[in-house]
Amino acid sequence: MYDSIIALGLTVATICAGLMAGVYFAFSSFIMRSLDQLGATQAVETMNVINKVILRSWFMVPFFGSTLLYLVLAAIAVLDPDLAGRWLLFAAGMIYIAGMFVCTAGFNVPLNKRLAQVNGGNTAKANGWAYYFRRWTRWNHIRSISSLVVLTLSIHYLANHT
Repeated sequence: MYDSIIALGLTVATICAGLMAGVYFAFSSFIMRSLDQLGATQAVETMNVINKVILRSWFMVPFFGSTLLYLVLAAIAVLDPDLAGRWLLFAAGMIYIAGMFVCTAGFNVPLNKRLAQVNGGNTAKANGWAYYFRRWTRWNHIRSISSLVVLTLSIHYLANHT
């Protein structure tokens, strides 16, 4: 029963990590560059709308749900010395929490807030967008790669330890 609960929790977390990896990959590979091609004024306005809408979307369920699941699974891995593959499970949890959640909260969200404060003419928006685009995309690459690594580790764990 205990192993089944871990397997179910990790399965749900893995699906969510895959969703997060896909969203972040889309932003890194073509959404941000598409916004950049619109020009600074439109890019700032559009990204600000995206940042408002995402907070009230279904995105938040897998975002917070997966973070909580990986936190619990990492804690179980530390507390249960008899759990097979526990350090793999712990690594997946810690990489996800640091690379996806902490990165988002510590870097992408503050950049979003800074972008929301950009107002004024085209020069202000051009400068604001240039600053935002480079930094936000760099941190988003980390979120994308971290989610993909955790997805891979989680699938490996599920295939070999459940």
